[in-house]
Amino acid sequence: MIMDIKPLRYFIAVAETGHVGRAAQRLNITQPPLSRQIALLEEELGTALFSRHPKGVSLTAAGEQFYRDSKTILQSVSKAAERARATGAGKSGSLSVGFMMHAAYNIVPELARQFMSRYPAVSFHIQEVIPFELINGVTSAQFDAAIMLKPATSRGLEMLSLRTEALCLAVHKHHRLAGAKKVCAEDLVDEKFIVTPHNVAPELRNIIEQYCAEANFVPRVVLETQLQQTIVSLVASEVGIALVPEPLKQVCPPDVVLLPLNRAPVVEYVLVWQQDNSNPALARFIECASE
Repeated sequence: MIMDIKPLRYFIAVAETGHVGRAAQRLNITQPPLSRQIALLEEELGTALFSRHPKGVSLTAAGEQFYRDSKTILQSVSKAAERARATGAGKSGSLSVGFMMHAAYNIVPELARQFMSRYPAVSFHIQEVIPFELINGVTSAQFDAAIMLKPATSRGLEMLSLRTEALCLAVHKHHRLAGAKKVCAEDLVDEKFIVTPHNVAPELRNIIEQYCAEANFVPRVVLETQLQQTIVSLVASEVGIALVPEPLKQVCPPDVVLLPLNRAPVVEYVLVWQQDNSNPALARFIECASE
């Protein structure tokens, strides 16, 4: 146990048996030390807990109240010990995870369902955040972990690769390339690009620019916006074209066509957490993510 509750256990045994000798047998101790413990307890409390008579003992009014309170205390201590063990094993406690929107369609649903099903006693909070804020959220301890694209730097962080996927081209259904089976980067030289800003999703923006650079051109960016759903909505309005993760097909408007790219750039999703994060629930979450 986490504290000395032996006097309470001794008292309860005597109260429930009504006899010091039978209580000693129940506790597997001899009668004299038990009698001394009860006497010391009464002395400490400054009141008699038992009325002594030839056939045993009975509780006084003070003893009846102390019995009820002692039972409550023992139950609370037992529950506290159980909760402490569960929290230490990562089966209880709390866990906070941030994620970028892209992961809402390919990683988060199943991983969250699995973790919550396996560890229902963990208070689990998961929040969608723009990509740039995820690293700051982890390093500031706002989040225990984050699901995001692999960052360029990882000082002080641990990472677990979750999956990779290719980017594809989003165009309006009446765009000149809409009927193509596969599109090359060179086909996009004169196109108007809709992208996320560098300060919002630097990893994704760098991958798109590198893909264009390999075809010897700089993308002509006409509009920058934070959310991928906004990007495909703008594509549906024929504002421009975009390179987006393939799972976005789940939220694409009907006027948008997603096309495969030749030598398509690949993005890698990772789970990121601080090296010194000792939250046991995080260890259980990492186990789920590793499966």
